[in-house]
Amino acid sequence: MTVIVHEKQTKIRKYYLLFLLISILTIILATGLGPVSVHPLTVLKILASKIPLLTTLIDPSWQPVEANIVLELRLPRVLLGMIVGASLSITGVTLQALVRNQLADPFILGVSSGASAAATLGMLFGVFSFLGVYSLSISAFLGSFIVISLVYMLSKVNGRVNITQLLLSGVAISLIMEAITRFITLSAPNALGIHNATFWMAGSLAGAKWAYLTLPLLVMMVCIIILLIHHRALNSLLLGDETAETLGFQVRFIQKLLIIIASLLAGVTIAVSGAIGFVGLMVPHITRLLVGSDHKKVLPISAIIGGILVVWTDVAARLIIAPEELPIGVLTALIGGPFFIWLLRRKNQNRME
Repeated sequence: MTVIVHEKQTKIRKYYLLFLLISILTIILATGLGPVSVHPLTVLKILASKIPLLTTLIDPSWQPVEANIVLELRLPRVLLGMIVGASLSITGVTLQALVRNQLADPFILGVSSGASAAATLGMLFGVFSFLGVYSLSISAFLGSFIVISLVYMLSKVNGRVNITQLLLSGVAISLIMEAITRFITLSAPNALGIHNATFWMAGSLAGAKWAYLTLPLLVMMVCIIILLIHHRALNSLLLGDETAETLGFQVRFIQKLLIIIASLLAGVTIAVSGAIGFVGLMVPHITRLLVGSDHKKVLPISAIIGGILVVWTDVAARLIIAPEELPIGVLTALIGGPFFIWLLRRKNQNRME
């Protein structure tokens, strides 16, 4: 028994190291890719030159324009992609624990649509401008919180979450929110506002700046720490509310906490990147296939894999029709749609067996 546990722990450590290495390589390679390419070694030198202990050891052989591209244009965008992917993946894990179903996702359950509707209202009409610098993030949080609360309440039958009711409620609320968003967009006072809002709603990291990283990173770190502290409670929720209560966990408190965390993550993330669908569905499922269902392992590895996925999707969005860009949400939908169908069919086959 001890040997088996040790082998599992060794395997998990290998996954941590592997994905951390891939994430570092992703940051270096993705920062150099674009309409104007920068060699990976040059990128590495530029980044290393900003480390205090290494500054004097690096020969500044690069062009000033390359340093500008790497440090001011590409690196903030790549790091934002890592944060957005991690946040969306953690949101997916949170929602799947809340409703005890691997088909749950901020996009499918309408959370993204609610955040988009509220954020669009703020963008085009300045409804939440009194909230100041963080008006977009707060408005998106409020939209996602209202939607997830509605979907969760509508999905409960006799005090328990009914999965069919959950998915149908999520689809219905999502369609309503999308209709509201379209109405808001079509009522915009100018055509440029409509274009910008439409492109933003499809998901994009264009225009990323260093200032955009602070709030999403802070929210993501705080939320994942809280979730890791309660990882045993999340594991118990997968066994059902009654079992979790028998094990001594305050189920109602945990459920409310998960709703707030999912809303906060979705709202802040959508505020900086728009609605990027299916990441929260795909990544947690892939992670569980690798490391099992223990949330202590699922949460950090999902965050790393999600960041890698979004960064490379953004690279593809930049290069496919360069110098123009595709919205990231278009590419994730092309990948995530078939993945969702496969996951649904796999779930049905397991039931039949």
